[in-house]
Amino acid sequence: MGLDIELQDEWGGRIDSVADPKNLLGRLLPANNDHAYVLLSGIDPYGDTLFNCIQMERFISEWRNVVSKAENQEERELVSKIESLAHRCRNEVHVYLKFIGD
Repeated sequence: MGLDIELQDEWGGRIDSVADPKNLLGRLLPANNDHAYVLLSGIDPYGDTLFNCIQMERFISEWRNVVSKAENQEERELVSKIESLAHRCRNEVHVYLKFIGD
């Protein structure tokens, strides 16, 4: 099972979400020990990882590498939807991007 990615309000309520039931991100995300990706390497596949609007510029910059690794339509659609949530997180107030692991 893969990650669920949610755009949440300040109380943890779901505004929008993307699911990765096939764990496509498992291949696309950098390893947890990859220091070149300060934010993305911290995504916990088994726990929860929360990002705020201040982190979104760096997140989106690092995410471009994930986008470039997407090889098929299914992967491209998934990373595009997550990037859209990241842009919303950056541009809206009191919202968070949460990666929810198994």
